[in-house]
Formats: sequence, structure tokens, C-alpha cells
Amino acid sequence: MSEGTAASPAALEGIRVLDAAGPMGAYCGKLFADMGADVILVEPPAGSTLRREPPFIGDVEQPESGIAFTYCNTSERGITLNLDEARGQALFLKLCATAHLVIETEKPGVMARRGLGYAQLAAATPAIVLTSITPFGQTGPYADFESEDLVGLAMGGLLNMMGDPDIAPTRAGGNQAYAMASMFGAVASMLALLEAQQSGAGQHVDVSMQECVVMALENAAQFYDLEGTVRRRFGGAQRQAGTGTFACKDGYVYIFAGGMAAVRFWGNAVRWLIDGGAPGAEQLEDPRWSDIGFLDSAEAKQIFSGIFGPFALRYTKAELYYEGQRRRVPICPVSTAADIAGNRQLQHRGFFAQVMHAPSNRALTMPGAPYRLSETPWRIRRPAPRLGEHNAEIYGELGVEARELRALARQGVI
Repeated sequence: MSEGTAASPAALEGIRVLDAAGPMGAYCGKLFADMGADVILVEPPAGSTLRREPPFIGDVEQPESGIAFTYCNTSERGITLNLDEARGQALFLKLCATAHLVIETEKPGVMARRGLGYAQLAAATPAIVLTSITPFGQTGPYADFESEDLVGLAMGGLLNMMGDPDIAPTRAGGNQAYAMASMFGAVASMLALLEAQQSGAGQHVDVSMQECVVMALENAAQFYDLEGTVRRRFGGAQRQAGTGTFACKDGYVYIFAGGMAAVRFWGNAVRWLIDGGAPGAEQLEDPRWSDIGFLDSAEAKQIFSGIFGPFALRYTKAELYYEGQRRRVPICPVSTAADIAGNRQLQHRGFFAQVMHAPSNRALTMPGAPYRLSETPWRIRRPAPRLGEHNAEIYGELGVEARELRALARQGVI
């Protein structure tokens, strides 16, 4: 199914996590579960909204077929529980007494009003860590604002840098702001868990999606601070001559032989074009092409595009990539999903995991972990849970008998 064997020790074995997060924090729980933590997904009786997010496996819209849900909840057990009902809150507190970490994505104050905020949890379980992932954090003028992934990208500034320069900003696919919040949330949670293990005292981890997105701006803020320059989006366009995305025989490639890279790679790229018989390539040997100011000019970009563009169209992505590597020219294919699935390096590393999806009776190929631990390997231990799949098992651990469970289900508590 994935890296490691069933007998391999798990890095986070012995850690219990209650994952009460919505889509904004769903990936956070997965990161713990696939590393061996006992992660219990706590959904409302109607199920997580992520279950209803398309696309669906086999184009069949049902609670067990959402691709995002199926991916984000591997290795977890699942229960249903109404946290807005007093008996549901009491059961959640009992579960918290067995847990080390709780992950939630409610608006600031909602969990406290339910009697499930950090102060209430810590009073009963001092070592508990509560991680709250919200759009703008627990405090401040935006704390109660509504948001979703697109808003996170926009308010974090990253959206302004996405897409082609001559059109409106273009959102990246795949809920990238949610993923950033989940990953930073997981890192912060691990730090808090380590501290709780050493001191015996838990803490409240406050994660702002906006702040997580700002972290992805790299040096854009510094450019503005030091130079008063607002970084622009370039998309696939040339920032300087010798850079950018160009069409080829079977897709696109990105080359970075100009601009800051020109000192090291420009001569290699020019020799490649001349050896390949690209019309006009000889003019690229003129000394003016060593001037960064000239490479920034529209004239230089137009000349380079007129030479390299037709040249690239003669070859496939793979041909350009391997020849560029041989000649020490920074160039890479713009990979499609099909390219990634068939990539030899990823296949050699066993990056993709096969997970059985019972409702469709088919094995699904999923991205694995981008890291390897030699002694405590990552492993998907089970597919995402069906709605309420582990109710009897987990509530049974709390001493709730089957008859009471049936009554709770009729009353909308579970």
C-alpha cells in the first residue's frame, strides 16, 4: 500500500488526535495519521462538508466518493458527533481525556461557547494541545470574517502573484491556502506536543491561514520594504530574455538561462541553439547579451523568443530536458498530471501509494509522503473512513453500550 510494512514501527505511535477540522484543516490530521498517530475524525451526523466537495470517484456523488475527502482522511478512524448538543459535548470531553491533540477550524469563540475551548479542555486534561486553524487567527479586526481558500490566497497576497501578467490573477488549483494552513498547523502542533511531553502542560496553537500564505511570498515583502517595489506576476512570460515558458512538440518547457543565470549558463544555451541550427542564434553571442539591463528590455525578449520559440517546437519535453541537462542549461518540462503519474524518478522512489476504495471496488493511486524515515516509515494504514464507520468501536472504548448508541443516533447526537 505504501512505504514500510505493517510490522514497521510508526513515528507517532501512541499519540491520539481528535480531528474535528473542516476542509481548512483536513490535511493536518492526515499528516499525523499516516505517521502512525491514532487520529479520530469527528464529523457532524450529516458528515463533513469535504465529503460533498467534487470531483467524485467514478463521477458518483455520494458521501464516500469525494476525492478530496478520500485523500485527506487516510489512516483515520471516523465517528459522528453533534458538538452543538449537550450530550455530544459531554462525549467529546470524554474523548479529549484520552487524547493528546485536538484540531479544529471553527470561528474564534465557537468551541469555548460549546464548553470545548482550550481553557475547558485544559482544566480536565492539562497536557492537551488544542490547535485552532482559522482564516485570520483568534484575534484582530478580521478574526470573525468569513473566508475560504480563494480568500486566503487573496488576503495573503499570493493571488496577486499568480497567473499571466496581462489578465486577472489566476488561482492555483487544489486549495493551496488550506494546504499551507494545515502544514504549518501540523508543524506547530508537533512542537506543542513535544513541549507537553516534556513539561506536562499543553497549550493553544493559534494558526492563521492568512499568515501561512504570507509566508509563501518569499522575498516579495522585502522587495517592497527595501526598494518600494511591488513584485509583479509573470506567469510563463520572460522576466528577462532567456527565461520563461515556451511551447514544444508535446507541451511546454521552462528555461532559465538568462537574467541572473546568464553569467553561468547563457553561453551554454547559445552554443546549443547554434549547434542545433536555430536561425539567428549567432546574434546571441554579441557582447550586449551579457548586459542584464539589455536582457530586461522588450527588444531582447522578442529576439530570444523569435529564436528559441521555433527551436523548441522541433522537440519534445523529454528531448529538450535531457539535452539541456547534458549541456548544463537550466531547462525543465512543465509536467502534466499524466507526466507526474508516469515519472520514472517518482516510480523508482515508490512515491505513489495504492489505496483500496471499497464503494467503487477499485484501487486508487494517491501521492505519498515527500520524505523518508529509515526507522519509522510513513504508511497509509487504512482508507478514509465511511461516515460513522467506527462509532461502535470508539464509543465502546468510552463505555457507551450499543443500546445507548442507537438512542443517541435517533436523537441526532451521533
